[in-house]
Amino acid sequence: MSVRKEFAAGAFAISPVLAAAVPIALLFGTLSVSKGLSIAETFLMSITVYAGALQFVAIDQWGDPLPVGLLAFTALVVNIRHVLMGASLGRSLGGFSPLQKYAGMFLLTDEGWAFAEQRARRAALTPAFYFGSGLALWFTWSTGTLVGALLGTGLGDPAAFGFDFAFTAVFIAILTGFWSNWRTGAVLLASGAVSALVKLAVPDAWYIMAGAAAGIIVAAVLHAEDETPNHTDGLMPS
Repeated sequence: MSVRKEFAAGAFAISPVLAAAVPIALLFGTLSVSKGLSIAETFLMSITVYAGALQFVAIDQWGDPLPVGLLAFTALVVNIRHVLMGASLGRSLGGFSPLQKYAGMFLLTDEGWAFAEQRARRAALTPAFYFGSGLALWFTWSTGTLVGALLGTGLGDPAAFGFDFAFTAVFIAILTGFWSNWRTGAVLLASGAVSALVKLAVPDAWYIMAGAAAGIIVAAVLHAEDETPNHTDGLMPS
């Protein structure tokens, strides 16, 4: 398949996420200007930071004076999951040049990671496919936040219509594509349950790290059980 077709295939694959991203991006733009950011600052944050969850948390903590240290620590906590996603995706980047790998990590999102992993299960993950999906989502998010900032508070609150759940619903649907056996369910259940409990009990974004850690631990335990040799082999009577 040509580079152009691969790029288009990536953009088409992530199109359901783009539809979900629009109301969330509009909401972020609206919230940003209500917190005192200019339209240019809002747009600049989206095209350079490009981290939806972190941007919402940052806006919630925004104030005068700006809590730089707190924002930096929050960014670490919220985005530490990218280390895990990058390590997982790294196995499928054999066809990427070093420059493409570094550029690709800027575009790494939860949804982009999921679609890239799904593609790698079916066929080789090409740079064109990855950047097709990644740039489509980046452009949609950035443009949506700009429009939201331009419209300001006159947009209303998309959350009142349930649009704030759009990303979550789409990501849940994506995860079902990874279902292979009961072990998958155990990992997802552990991660989701721990995230929910920590969210209820602990302020800020620690639930993200807690959920990721729970999923890793359960996956590691189940993987270890799979690789444990059966010490009764050869001892049973024939």
